[in-house]
Amino acid sequence: MSDDTTARLALPLLVSGQAHKEETHNEALALIDLALCSAVEASGVDVPPDAPLPGQCWIVGNAPRGAWSGQAGALAGWTGAGWQFVAPREGLRAWDRSRQCVLACTVAGWESGVVRAARVLVDGQQVVGARGAAIPDPGQGDGDQVARACLANILAALRAHGLIAS
Repeated sequence: MSDDTTARLALPLLVSGQAHKEETHNEALALIDLALCSAVEASGVDVPPDAPLPGQCWIVGNAPRGAWSGQAGALAGWTGAGWQFVAPREGLRAWDRSRQCVLACTVAGWESGVVRAARVLVDGQQVVGARGAAIPDPGQGDGDQVARACLANILAALRAHGLIAS
């Protein structure tokens, strides 16, 4: 981080005695607009579109060319002042309009459609939690008794995880 930008998004800061502070302030607002609750047209794109509209964003691919050269993995947004870029940072998220899923920036790069959670709640009820023990294979013997025992194990596991009512 330099003394004239913020630590996470490298937003430009105003400095004492600076002329044209409105330009620095407006640049910071454009970058916040790009990064906050971002929605991208597509990800992994290497060539800028020919006629972007103000506010449209993309996640730059690994081999960018043209105006995106040197911006691999960045969030690229078109503004009235041209292209603005937000460098990829762990934790940055964007909605991918083309795939209809969330993209998340990790230490390994952008990942698409992956949900990471300790548990999932629906209407306050846990529907998915930690992985439980495996249900034993039915084994050999009287087919009816073995099938009933296996079904009982499956139902007990589903109930234990709150996936079905008791």
